[in-house]
Amino acid sequence: MTQYILALDQGTTSSRAILFDHEGKIAGCAAQEFPQHFPQPGWVEHDPNEIWNSQLTVARKVLQDFDVKKVRAIGITNQRETTVVWDRKTGEPIAPAIVWQDRRTADYCEELRAAGKAKMICEATGLELDAYFSATKVKWILDHVPGARERARKGALCFGTIDSWLAWKLCGVHVTDVSNASRTMLFNIHLMRWDSDLLALFDIPEGMLPQVVSSSEEVGVTREALFGHAIPVAGIAGDQQAATFGQACHQPGMVKNTYGTGCFMLMNAGRHPRTSHNRLLSTVGWRVDGETDYMLEGSVFMGGATVQWLRDGLGIIQHSSEVEALAGSVPDSGGVFLVPAFVGLGAPHWDPYARGAIVGLTRGSNKAHIARAAVESIAYQSAELLAAMQKDASMPVTEVRADGGAARNDMLMQFQSDLLGVPVLRPKVTETTALGAAYLAGLAVGFWESQEEIARQWACERRFTPAMGDDQRAQLLAKWKRATERAKAWETPL
Repeated sequence: MTQYILALDQGTTSSRAILFDHEGKIAGCAAQEFPQHFPQPGWVEHDPNEIWNSQLTVARKVLQDFDVKKVRAIGITNQRETTVVWDRKTGEPIAPAIVWQDRRTADYCEELRAAGKAKMICEATGLELDAYFSATKVKWILDHVPGARERARKGALCFGTIDSWLAWKLCGVHVTDVSNASRTMLFNIHLMRWDSDLLALFDIPEGMLPQVVSSSEEVGVTREALFGHAIPVAGIAGDQQAATFGQACHQPGMVKNTYGTGCFMLMNAGRHPRTSHNRLLSTVGWRVDGETDYMLEGSVFMGGATVQWLRDGLGIIQHSSEVEALAGSVPDSGGVFLVPAFVGLGAPHWDPYARGAIVGLTRGSNKAHIARAAVESIAYQSAELLAAMQKDASMPVTEVRADGGAARNDMLMQFQSDLLGVPVLRPKVTETTALGAAYLAGLAVGFWESQEEIARQWACERRFTPAMGDDQRAQLLAKWKRATERAKAWETPL
């Protein structure tokens, strides 16, 4: 009898539900976009109930053609850092979710930096002091929603990232896994627990925080009314850690890069945190069977979202899928560089005051050159991450495994390989984020026996090898660096 694992992949712009069989193949898939809210410049919000409703809708849609009793478990993977605070009794959010891209707390982060708190935060969490992470977002909600802090102190409020919110709605449990906890800027990755000093620094009551669980263990069962049958929730991981697991990067030195709304490059650093000296993040990958794998990570805020801006902001394409043909209609960018610092710059710059810039324009520049520069910007930013990663790591990188929506763009993948100087491998199953969540859930219930069995399922669909000379690569990267410098510190802190 064929059985399945259901993965709930709650992303920044859409919610997906994917059903996987034992071979790791997709048996069913449904997706639904949900609204993005931009109430002020630099602010990005979601409605938590819209997230939940979209996730429930796609889960029900994908299950309608299957016997729900054949679903062994559910795995959750999610946009990380996005912050939800809700009422413990009613389950209703007290404010919009503050999205990872949101920059409203950048000035507060600068105050903390000036007060000398960045070193303390980095040593405990492995993270840069930045508005990207959850801690300052929780504090902002408690400071700005009337009565919220008092209610939190009385234990009436729950905080969670999106995995916690979904687990609460599915099962009524208040949990998060170690990978998501490590992205809050409140979790000590050495002691593997919430850090009391950081909670005091941000004035966040510990009682509103979720219980931290492993990435692969049963945490509850869904309410029967949701799907007509109670299903165990047995796997949770942040989207980038889940994608790394789904790419079978289980051994130290293996690297994957996800080309989604943002770009996220992760290297398996082994069983101990590795301190970065090049402004990368040291973060928890997953905890399975009592063993924790750590990662080095570089985060690019605007990856595929840059293509969405071409569509929604400039209107030079109607659908994101059109960008490859438009960009490919010219042999190169014509000297145009687009730095997509619309919400600041992530690793290795960490500049919340950078802003988007297009440089190198001439009278001969047209929309195709801008489109190509936009696509190439994704590869340039990722090349910066690998360069920093190779400086931090004592192990050589021999290949990069690519996934995410933009990884389907052959031109981007070839240009990426050219800039990195190493092969880029695209797997047959590109839904590796959902697959990783499914694998974690399946391991917990015995659907798969081991990580070795999972690794054997990984298969390459196409291998892109470098075809660019060293001199040309160096010239392009030097120009990119010049363009980036012009975008940095455009805004100034108050």
